[in-house]
Amino acid sequence: MPTSLPTDQTAARTVEDAMARFAATDPALPVAVALSGGADSTALLLACAERWPGQVVALHVHHGLQAAADEFVHHCEQLCASLNVPLHIRHVDARHTSGQSPEAVAREYRYEAFDAFTNPNGGAVSVGTVLIAQHADDQAETILLALSRGAGLRGLAAMPARWTRDSVAYARPLLSVPGAAIRAWLRLRGQAWIEDPSNASEQFTRNRIRARLLPVLESAFPQFRTTFSRSAAHAAQAQLVLDEVAVSDLADAGSPPRIRAIQALSRPRQANLLRYWLGQAYAVIPSSAQLNQLLSQIAACTTRGHRIHLKVGTGFALRKGSSLIWQPAPDSRDGKASKLEAPDD
Repeated sequence: MPTSLPTDQTAARTVEDAMARFAATDPALPVAVALSGGADSTALLLACAERWPGQVVALHVHHGLQAAADEFVHHCEQLCASLNVPLHIRHVDARHTSGQSPEAVAREYRYEAFDAFTNPNGGAVSVGTVLIAQHADDQAETILLALSRGAGLRGLAAMPARWTRDSVAYARPLLSVPGAAIRAWLRLRGQAWIEDPSNASEQFTRNRIRARLLPVLESAFPQFRTTFSRSAAHAAQAQLVLDEVAVSDLADAGSPPRIRAIQALSRPRQANLLRYWLGQAYAVIPSSAQLNQLLSQIAACTTRGHRIHLKVGTGFALRKGSSLIWQPAPDSRDGKASKLEAPDD
């Protein structure tokens, strides 16, 4: 409608501003855009193709989870052909088993596909930076999810704008942009996108947050995206300090850590060390209950015969001699737990 055009133009400028800020950081080229076919990744691919012609590729993961997935592929093929952008497609079977989070399993397979695409030793593409199209609404949803789960600083830090995975640089150029602004930007260009039918299902907590909570926050606190993002940045900064303390403590305690060295620390520093060690060495995220049980067992471990054997994450924390070790359960996938990340668009 003509009356919406000025609003669309104003909102759409936030996309241009975000891309300009990202370009000013001089990202390593070429860039690979994770392309689902949704509005967010469609806009990111179009913006990158306009800014860095000939220096952009697209990566699409077919999860095999719904009939509409083939439509996503068709849209991505047409879009990439129109932009003269090479498209690489990888098929995975991301079905989850009982007790697993469908979103977490799909996310894990998606990032494994990105690893395969970008692996410097035989990957399908050579890229400088992989770009993910998550935006400010996704960030707010992630913070609310973290709060609903009683997360600590790492969870409240939500999604970083930049990070490295297996020596490959990743970035989220649109993390400060509202989802509505991205759609406004696409409408002004007459660019179509695909709507994922699963986004309408409120069986997923994230979708319920998007449908029920964000509109209320928008009405009561119009600047909530900015203030939530600021709080996440504060949490991320504080987590970096805790990580530095953990690195120092782990250097003293050894890896695997010696039980006596753990006992010499205050209980909060013990918890911080154990979270860091388990996360870095095994990609394990212990629950609060598991961590408290483990801390109590470590405190009680004052004799040579004291046994520690506790369920932690997807495996078990065990005493082996004077040290604490972790072993995966026999049926755990690759011996590692899935890390929590925000889903792509």
